[in-house]
Amino acid sequence: MKLAPLDWILIISFFSLILAIGIIVSKKSGQSTSEYFLSNRNMPWWLLGFSMVATTFSTDTPNLVTDIVRNNGVSGNWVWWAFLLTGLLTVFVYAKLWRRSDVNTDLEFYDLRYGGKPAHFLRGFRSVYLGVVFNIMAMAAVTLAAIKIGQVMLGLSPIQTVLIAGSITVIFSALGGFRGVVYTDFVLFFVAIAGAIGAAYYLINLPEIGGLSNLIKHENVVGKISIFPDFSDTEALIGIFIIPLAVQWWSAWYPGAEPGGGGYIAQRMLAAKNENHAIGATFFFNIMHYALRPWPWILVALASLVLYPDLASIQTEFPNVEESKLGHDLAYSAMLTKLPPGLMGLVLASLGSAYMSTISTHLNWGSSYIVYDFYKQHIDKSASERKLVNVGRISTVVLMLFSALLALVLTNALQLFEIILMFGAGTGLIFILRWFWWRINSWSEISAMFASGVISILLNFTSLKTLLFDHKIDGGILVGGVFPAWSKFPLVVLITTIVWVVITFLTKPEKDETLREFYKQTTPGGPGWKKVLNTFNDTEFIEKETTKKWSVPSGILAMVLGCILVYSTMFATGNILYGNYNIALGLIVLIIISGILLIILWKKNKLSTLS
Repeated sequence: MKLAPLDWILIISFFSLILAIGIIVSKKSGQSTSEYFLSNRNMPWWLLGFSMVATTFSTDTPNLVTDIVRNNGVSGNWVWWAFLLTGLLTVFVYAKLWRRSDVNTDLEFYDLRYGGKPAHFLRGFRSVYLGVVFNIMAMAAVTLAAIKIGQVMLGLSPIQTVLIAGSITVIFSALGGFRGVVYTDFVLFFVAIAGAIGAAYYLINLPEIGGLSNLIKHENVVGKISIFPDFSDTEALIGIFIIPLAVQWWSAWYPGAEPGGGGYIAQRMLAAKNENHAIGATFFFNIMHYALRPWPWILVALASLVLYPDLASIQTEFPNVEESKLGHDLAYSAMLTKLPPGLMGLVLASLGSAYMSTISTHLNWGSSYIVYDFYKQHIDKSASERKLVNVGRISTVVLMLFSALLALVLTNALQLFEIILMFGAGTGLIFILRWFWWRINSWSEISAMFASGVISILLNFTSLKTLLFDHKIDGGILVGGVFPAWSKFPLVVLITTIVWVVITFLTKPEKDETLREFYKQTTPGGPGWKKVLNTFNDTEFIEKETTKKWSVPSGILAMVLGCILVYSTMFATGNILYGNYNIALGLIVLIIISGILLIILWKKNKLSTLS
């Protein structure tokens, strides 16, 4: 397809603005590692909140949602909607703890919470494991989406797309550091949201679709619009609804939805002015991420079922797309080719902004691991601030290069989402409990990490997968497979949990001095620290900690009220779009009630204002 002059003006102006921001802030960002990676911890909640939302608004997200909707219907989105629970647990319980820790990265937490050689190893290993390997996988999924958009909408080859999109992103990321990322995220958010809403509005009103009311009545769509899965379909109910809500949200590690907070979410909490700004930023992010943003993508995905009901129809329309890149996620890009001049430029700019926002965050976050948790700890402990900033900039370029190479061999975003999710299965409970139970040690995390990886490999990439989970029809009879397919994830969680709990009790606890220093720094409170608290020599401190009210129970109550508020907002929006106004009205009442109760609870806990 050809772009109109107006489209090119919009796209070039947008990219120029982003590069200008990176260049303008580059001098200040290069002053120190604290400035380059955390902006000297002086960021306000609203700027960090917009940055979190923009970061998770990546090019692969609408593709992933489209893939899910076309295969499993709207209800299939529960595989990521369930992460709202861990998101709000982070808001009301863990955000303030992270800010109190005063670490530079969430991996530096290991030397604060544990100590000794095992903790040092864990910090160094995970800096490579997460900052390099998993980070590259996540960026590759985003770059893969950019490749598909480039192929379908602009006729670009995968290498051309990678060179154009990647070079611009890596330049402003390497120059501007964290401040450049956050400032550009603020601009990128508004461009991205305008493009997503504008595209959805135009596409559902195409003559072939005939508006929203006709769309939801179409024979290809009517079976896909339910927000909840069919309760009579046991396999789907367990796999895409019960397991995510009952197991996945607390047990799995996934970038941007880590139990207890972590990764680039932790980086933003650590960059906040104070505890309350960290709470405000994460709460704003969760509302925007779950309650409001998914529906434009869902509508386009549903509309794609009318124009492109199967993969064959997509392949017929776009014969130049490489067969290895053909998947249901391609339908989103296919729909965007129907946009008119002007709106096309805005949408392409929005997709570019989504790509750059996510990649720039992952580059800066991954680079912070390499600098703080690997290079400074294992290569050059006496490195100057200038040298460390330069290492950060070099590692930014290297991470971009390897993620681009991986993207060239991938097929679809859902494929990578499931792999990353499975490799983090079973580790999440440690990340939740390590703040509140003194007995967890570095060997707990080491054993969980390796157990989860090994078990996931065995159950996904060896003959065990066929033996245990693969079923087939032979002579009209279902044969093979000891366990149902949906049980794979819970099984990994169960085995991994058993392993790390056993290892925890077989190994020595952390030294009392280490545990006391951690408690004094973060003051998590609760019965899980009673044994350690009694070892303090400061009786005044002990009395203060034992008499103060533990904030976790009210934090969990706030999490529940927040979930009701956000899910009700999400479902009210969906029911308004579907024309179910009575249900939407009931949900709006629920929004108001939960919102009022949450405000009362917030004030009761005497959280200070965001200033």
